Amino acid sequence: MAIHVRALHRFPVKGFGAQPCEALTVLPGGRIAGDRVLNFRFADAPVQADQWCKKYHGVVLVNTPGLAQLALTWDADQKRLKMSYEGVTLIEAGLDEAGRQQLVDALTGYVLSLDVNPLVGHPTRLPLKLVGDGLASRYQDNEAGQVSLHSLESLGSLAQALGDESGDSLGLRFRHNIEITGTSAWNELGWAGKRIQIGEVVFNRIETKVRCLATHVNPQTGQRDCELMSTLMQSFGQQTPTFGIGMLSLLGGVIRMGDSVRVLD
Repeated sequence: MAIHVRALHRFPVKGFGAQPCEALTVLPGGRIAGDRVLNFRFADAPVQADQWCKKYHGVVLVNTPGLAQLALTWDADQKRLKMSYEGVTLIEAGLDEAGRQQLVDALTGYVLSLDVNPLVGHPTRLPLKLVGDGLASRYQDNEAGQVSLHSLESLGSLAQALGDESGDSLGLRFRHNIEITGTSAWNELGWAGKRIQIGEVVFNRIETKVRCLATHVNPQTGQRDCELMSTLMQSFGQQTPTFGIGMLSLLGGVIRMGDSVRVLD
């Protein structure tokens, strides 16, 4: 069976939940339209205004696992963000000055209520700031931006090593934009340094992705319940915990569900 796209996701707010999509628009350079357009950032982040900075300078899963329990709904047309917990709306507001403050206040209160959070004992990180205009995609882990991908087959191999057959929920831990199927497990790691085409989009630069503590967080419970990094190294002989690939595209284009995947060279 030909390699093809099985699932597509974007993540409007850095460090928060996925938005399933039928299509993704890859912008020239390699970012995805609507992906990581907002970021809750610490007051002492070493950058100005809306500039990119490392994920550790804001509230994200790696330092706040309880974020996984928050459900976010982003209305890109109205530029409104809704934040819910266990089905109860905590806040819904727009991106004007008053709305941003309401969103920051709601998130700050929630984060401070958690046992594991990056704010207690770090007064210079407050007040939080909600940065981003809701349009420009700029808060990926890498400053250049990347489209991320893994295969269902690699996910199944990892799930087996973990003794966990729930591959779909496991996949959410990696927060990738594209899931493919129809290949052999771990085959995509061999695409580093090559070019591939997905639908109409040619990716000119590909590298493997080293994982962090955020992957230990259960996307349903918000608890760190899985030693995923050590499993990748011990069970698969990796020097660094690696899963999936990051890709850049010179020209961009649209990727749709079911699109074929081809290795060009």
